[in-house]
Amino acid sequence: MIVILQILDGIRGLVFLLIVARMVISFLPQVDLRHPIIRFVYGVTEPLLAPFRSILPSTRIGIDFSPLLLMLFMDIIFRLVVNLISNLA
Repeated sequence: MIVILQILDGIRGLVFLLIVARMVISFLPQVDLRHPIIRFVYGVTEPLLAPFRSILPSTRIGIDFSPLLLMLFMDIIFRLVVNLISNLA
């Protein structure tokens, strides 16, 4: 059971890292969006962020809060899974 939790925590950490990377990239003025690393980051995070963008209204100042909402959602789900697995063990 512990191995499953470690794998899930590693996946969660990797996705968090990619989301933070995407947030940093979005603030950089001259980024080549065709760069393979940038395309990878956007390719992995966009399917995860899209549902949250449809929930959140757009802001007038142009800040996208969907990454923060996704990170909060993932943390809640992870904690629920940890509690569920620990109760089964």
